[in-house]
Amino acid sequence: MTFFEETLHNITTVPISILDTIIPLTKYTLLDLSTMNTALTELNMADADICQSYIDTVLIKKDASVAYGGYLEQRGLYATNSHFNKEGAALRNIHLGVDFWAVAGTKILTPISGKVHSFMNNDTKGDYGPTIILSHNVTNIQFYTLYGHLSLESLNGLYINQEFSAGEVIGSMGTPEINVNYAPHLHFQLINDIGAHKGNYPGVCTANDMEYFADNCPNPKFLLKV
Repeated sequence: MTFFEETLHNITTVPISILDTIIPLTKYTLLDLSTMNTALTELNMADADICQSYIDTVLIKKDASVAYGGYLEQRGLYATNSHFNKEGAALRNIHLGVDFWAVAGTKILTPISGKVHSFMNNDTKGDYGPTIILSHNVTNIQFYTLYGHLSLESLNGLYINQEFSAGEVIGSMGTPEINVNYAPHLHFQLINDIGAHKGNYPGVCTANDMEYFADNCPNPKFLLKV
């Protein structure tokens, strides 16, 4: 465990709900969208409706309300999207955050207190859509949390350095036409060094860059303990 991961782990000893607390954590189930999942072989998971249909089958089978997972998951759904698969460049297909899939409009909560670092509507197909980044300072360690695929309403009235308390509603999940063609979900990512990025930060990387990004964007489980 790195020093940053240990710091995250020590923030709390109990699991943190990042979605509306009316959904108990017992209603969360793991979801595998990796290239290793043979159930996805014949499915076009880049299609929001097909993706949603598959997720619904998992939720029903597991008697769950939220499907989550995806940290450092190699996914096939990025291969047909030019946002991730640019000519002459390596394919970006390693997912750097954890996704929480639920119904559009589901409230999203801040896991720990923080301030608005930046926000933006990243409306290129395959990007985040409406996005908020918070900055946090814990025992003099500065880091960031990113919330992607939000509703447009989530950006209303926001301003830089606006404070959010732990457990406060920061936004809600957007619909596919707003979150740039994904089934409704939250992309949640931890970032150690954000550099000059504002309102956006890579959420998917190439296999060659995975070591750097895995170090800079540790597994959210250290904080959330879900």
